[in-house]
Amino acid sequence: MKKIFILAFAAVIVTSCNSKNSKDENNAVLTDTIANNEKEDTVESISVYEGTLPCADCEGIKTILKIDAVDNKFQLSSIYQGKQPEKSFTEKGNINTERGLEKDPDGTIFVLNWDKPEKDQTYYGYYSKNPEKLYLLDRNKKVIKSKLDYFLELNE
Repeated sequence: MKKIFILAFAAVIVTSCNSKNSKDENNAVLTDTIANNEKEDTVESISVYEGTLPCADCEGIKTILKIDAVDNKFQLSSIYQGKQPEKSFTEKGNINTERGLEKDPDGTIFVLNWDKPEKDQTYYGYYSKNPEKLYLLDRNKKVIKSKLDYFLELNE
């Protein structure tokens, strides 16, 4: 009888140890999965738009706009090309989004520096059918009508 009891006890201990290891392994896999998903969300939450905007007294303004949708932050880098020396500026700040661009109710407008006076705000927007093309907008939040290219393209 003692042998059966000892054998049963040993079986319970072995089973519980294996169960614990399995739980630990499952928890480790779950933790890794969550961490990887958070990294992917972070990477996907930052959009980078690039292009060359027109310039009145230079060859063009190479522009890179990084939008962090999670933290509602932006970084706008501008390099005035063809000037000696080339002038570059970087601006960082808070960003807000608004729905509706002109006649597209599903379009999106990004308001850079929305928390500052209106004179310090800059507007970019895209139409819902083409979110890869981000237009520089005028003070009335309208697409600038011109033969020149006032847009940036999504860098994938």
